[in-house]
Amino acid sequence: MTERRQQAVIGIAGWKNSGKTTLAVRLIGELTRRGYCVSSLKHAHHDFQIDTAETDSARHRRAGAREVAIVSPDRWAVIAELKGRPEPSLEEMLARLAACDIVVVEGFKRAPIAKIEARRGVGLSRPPLSPSDPDIIAIAADHVVADATVPVYDLDDIAGLADLVLKRLGLVGRGAS
Repeated sequence: MTERRQQAVIGIAGWKNSGKTTLAVRLIGELTRRGYCVSSLKHAHHDFQIDTAETDSARHRRAGAREVAIVSPDRWAVIAELKGRPEPSLEEMLARLAACDIVVVEGFKRAPIAKIEARRGVGLSRPPLSPSDPDIIAIAADHVVADATVPVYDLDDIAGLADLVLKRLGLVGRGAS
């Protein structure tokens, strides 16, 4: 049996409209550009659809299939209906991903993983996460952050954030796969 390599995981956390998705996308792009194999895992707090209308997969799912797998020459996906079962944990979802160098996790703001807190000035009415979360290793903000206890980066400093992530995950000096 082939041994499964442990993925390095970094989270992007923040309140709604804090810039999490934009930061995750740009960080994934930078890490990929540097030659790392990157996967992502996103948490949604609401019902979402990835197969809508009358696609064959949507019809299979609505007919009652617990899981629907879609395969094409370009990509594949599995859609699983929970049907009242509990939401899978972050650990369970990470175990389902193929081996890679880094997994960028968006959401899961309370998970015990190293995270970057995304902050935008428009969300200043919400309390910052970092004072109460020891797993936040940095803040990426579009405004001045006073009294921060972790390094603060500009939201646009993607290269600097990628350097931080690689250092934190112990990947500096290790070749990308």
